[in-house]
Amino acid sequence: MTSTNRTTQTFLVLIFFYATLLSHTTSRLLPEAPSYESHEQWMAHYGRVYKDVDEKEERSKIFQENVRYIESSNSVMNKAYKLAVNEFADLTNEEFTSTRNRFKAHECSSSTSAFRYENVTAVPSSMDWRKKGAVTPVKDQGQCGCCWAFSAVAAMEGITQLKTGKLVSLSEQELVDCDTGGQDQGCEGGLMDDAFDFILNNKGLTTESNYPYKGVDGTCNSNEESNHAAAITGHEDVPANSESALLKAVASQPISVAIDASGSDFQFYSSGVFTGECGTELDHGVTAVGYGASADGTKYWLVKNSWGTSWGQEGYIMMQRDVDAQEGLCGIAMMASYPTA
Repeated sequence: MTSTNRTTQTFLVLIFFYATLLSHTTSRLLPEAPSYESHEQWMAHYGRVYKDVDEKEERSKIFQENVRYIESSNSVMNKAYKLAVNEFADLTNEEFTSTRNRFKAHECSSSTSAFRYENVTAVPSSMDWRKKGAVTPVKDQGQCGCCWAFSAVAAMEGITQLKTGKLVSLSEQELVDCDTGGQDQGCEGGLMDDAFDFILNNKGLTTESNYPYKGVDGTCNSNEESNHAAAITGHEDVPANSESALLKAVASQPISVAIDASGSDFQFYSSGVFTGECGTELDHGVTAVGYGASADGTKYWLVKNSWGTSWGQEGYIMMQRDVDAQEGLCGIAMMASYPTA
């Protein structure tokens, strides 16, 4: 063999070696592509069953697209929050929001209501109403667009505990079934302020155990509707577009807030302080139950959701606080309110 042939052979061997090494290195660095098998495992974990093979195939494609989106988002360096595959991973974002986000935003009233916390001058550096016994366990609205009822009830449960010392889980289903005379229309959507008006006119609300949640519109049970477990004396709005006013309110009691929760990052939020892009098209009612700052100093609102404990941080999300926009991140400061007792 000539020296030229030996040199060529050695060169080819080196190329093969480095190509093989690069292939193995790349396979370790890149995430595995989502597969049909991973969807099967997800189905088994969440007990998901489809009506036929065609639906399963369609859902598998959506699942794999969502997994790719989650992995792509999580690969971004220095992002303050993470996404994760959850029970909503076989739904498109449009499907997900259309059945759950039914807050009915309206034009702000030109009249100004009283704001009892206006003159508060000192607030704690952090607040978590869960630790003070004013927050019931996270609930799950299911595929019923009554987020407004869960938000209003959580705020009422909070003020009731603060006034009586007793934490009682109250009935969202009573609002879904019985509060249907105005803007509130059960699973089709509603407003927290209108829910407070109903509770006030009804002279109270019964317990969840007396009137349990069904997740569908039903006929009002007048017997349980009159079996009051808690009452309010009225409700007030937090001055709009002011995170400083919202801070005074949340330092004093759990507060109903409306947000724009329409993005995929909300659908798959898992942990960290949410700093993602979102608008101010308010579509979802939730409850601000505290605030604080993360280890790196990022300020946040602690928000209780109603999508069950498998979503977010066991049902909660930390949303960035004190942003440049006066509306707050995702419009959280635009339309906040609270019951009085």
